[in-house]
Amino acid sequence: MLFNSMAYAIFLPSVFIIYWCIPSKFRWTLLLVASYYFYMMWNPKYVILIAFTTVVSYSCGLLLEKTSSKISRKILVFFALILCLGVLFVFKYYNFTLDTLSHFISFKPRYLKLLLPVGISFYTFQTLSYVIDVYRKKIKAEKNLGIYATFVSFFPQLVAGPIERSENLLPQIKEKHIFNIEATRYGIGLIVWGIYKKVIVADNIAIYVDEVYGNVYNYSGFSLVLATLLFTVQIYCDFSGYSDIARGSAKLLGIELMENFKSPYFSESVKEFWSRWHISLSTWFRDYLYIPMGGNRVKPLRNHFNVVVTFLVSGLWHGASWNFVIWGGLHGVTQVCENALGIKKKSDRKILSFLRKILVFLFVAYAWIFFRVDNYQQGIYVTKSLFLGLTHPLQYFSKGIATINLPKELLLCTILLFVYDYISLKTDLIEWVCTKNAILRHAILISMIILLLLIGYAGKSTFVYFQF
Repeated sequence: MLFNSMAYAIFLPSVFIIYWCIPSKFRWTLLLVASYYFYMMWNPKYVILIAFTTVVSYSCGLLLEKTSSKISRKILVFFALILCLGVLFVFKYYNFTLDTLSHFISFKPRYLKLLLPVGISFYTFQTLSYVIDVYRKKIKAEKNLGIYATFVSFFPQLVAGPIERSENLLPQIKEKHIFNIEATRYGIGLIVWGIYKKVIVADNIAIYVDEVYGNVYNYSGFSLVLATLLFTVQIYCDFSGYSDIARGSAKLLGIELMENFKSPYFSESVKEFWSRWHISLSTWFRDYLYIPMGGNRVKPLRNHFNVVVTFLVSGLWHGASWNFVIWGGLHGVTQVCENALGIKKKSDRKILSFLRKILVFLFVAYAWIFFRVDNYQQGIYVTKSLFLGLTHPLQYFSKGIATINLPKELLLCTILLFVYDYISLKTDLIEWVCTKNAILRHAILISMIILLLLIGYAGKSTFVYFQF
């Protein structure tokens, strides 16, 4: 079930009404049933994978709590990692591994014809963090299988995050919530803003991006530059839009999910960018990969190695293809360069701060090339072709603008997005709107609905991160 579908527009209000009408002790049961139904609307048989991962991690958590032997505890964690990551490997990385090996060893690969389950990378990482936290004695193992299953499958964040931590989400599922009209308004505001980013900005921009990147060898020069810059906006609006709708949906049910994006394109360094982009994933890799490898508590050379490895794995998490590994590697190597040069997150000089933001944005936009292309060969072609024809500037720019003739109203909506993000660096605009009188709140809501009706495009419905 998609957030930007009529089905969800019926599903969410129905869950909301029933949730607040039934006794508190039955609410987690409603959420569990609703979450499994939500996922089964995509493909019923793949719900078995969620159930399997849930049972394995739940059982390991209980056994870890009862076991004091260090060796036994390590074996249990290893067992959970093997089983949960094993499922992920079969569905996501098996064919990629065979394909890679076939380039070094002469054999004919026998590929598996399996559909990649939606959200498998997200809920796998969520269960692994739970097992590791129990192993570290950071949290107590959850005794109630139903409540734990609700934590794993909670529908707002099931298929594309945020990747929640057990210490945040599990207690909220169990506690008694009291209906709060202010929280409801805020949740609706988040949902509306998320739909704005997804339906108005991302889906309309996707038309132009898909035309160029879908036939990438037919384009060169400024057409590729514009398509790349547009994809930079598209993927942000698409993914952060999903996260906003997820957070808003949970908010309606009295549950707080972590903020996944904080105006990332206003970052002054790549390191800062990753503290603002897909925060739940970047902090996951920090806590469960980077720090266990030694983090920054080791010698500089080893620290650089840790950073690069973390981002190479992050790239591979996003997709079983070498172009994703290159994308992750670019971010890792750039952060190593920043560390080596002593570049801090922030600059006190406004002009330097502005220039750094521009440079970081352009770097991130360039790296997105390898995220968007189908393979690394296409990424290399785009890299080589970005500035072809620049020796004739007038023709170079005019040809690109003619290829991607962005409507003025869409351009204005994109500018509004960046204005919102800039103000959000200091002020929570949705909270600000929610505190105003009913006339202003409803005027803004009606304006957003009119924009959706005038500019909204339903041709591209799925979210980019569903493929991960």
